[in-house]
Amino acid sequence: MEHKEISRAVIKRLPRYYRYLGELLEEGIERISSGELSERMKVTASQIRQDLNNFGGFGQQGYGYNVAYLYTEIGKILGLDQKHHVIIVGAGNLGQALTNYTNFEKRGFIIKGMFDINPRLIGMTVRGIPVYPLEELQHVIEKEQVQIAALTIPKGQAGEMADRLVSYGIKAIWNFAHTDLNVPDDVMVESVHLSDSLMRLSYRLSSETKRMDE
Repeated sequence: MEHKEISRAVIKRLPRYYRYLGELLEEGIERISSGELSERMKVTASQIRQDLNNFGGFGQQGYGYNVAYLYTEIGKILGLDQKHHVIIVGAGNLGQALTNYTNFEKRGFIIKGMFDINPRLIGMTVRGIPVYPLEELQHVIEKEQVQIAALTIPKGQAGEMADRLVSYGIKAIWNFAHTDLNVPDDVMVESVHLSDSLMRLSYRLSSETKRMDE
């Protein structure tokens, strides 16, 4: 397939397609039209066709989409046909909650260790995954060929830690610290600002309340 630049909006929707297609497989549905998928996902059928056409289409006129095939192909596009080794920096409540989420392994994300500076946490295990001191960070990254690091530490420490991770060869950071990271162009960052999501929800709730009061 010829390489083309895919918009961030399309990429953002791909995991949602993957999730819905997985649910269809669990229901035993073998094929689905863009219209039927549209009704489930609340996305227009034309948007679905446009999104998938970025990668070759996958559909057949008069037949629709083969659910298993489309699920597999979107998984490949998302890189889920590979194993990705992950570490979590910050073994507090959020770090432990992420480690306890078993669906990561099902998607090919293998957590190889957690790291913290708190001596009460170092040496414990969460679902069999050990908490290491920061002094072992570089060793574990190199030994386990870690590609992704999740940051679940206070924002005041996040920038320095990101620099350290980059220097150890990390190429992708899942950032839960409430701050933006300044990293080299070849390092990918996906930031999850939980309060931003809550504020967007607050805006929608407030707007709906005002609309109903008018």
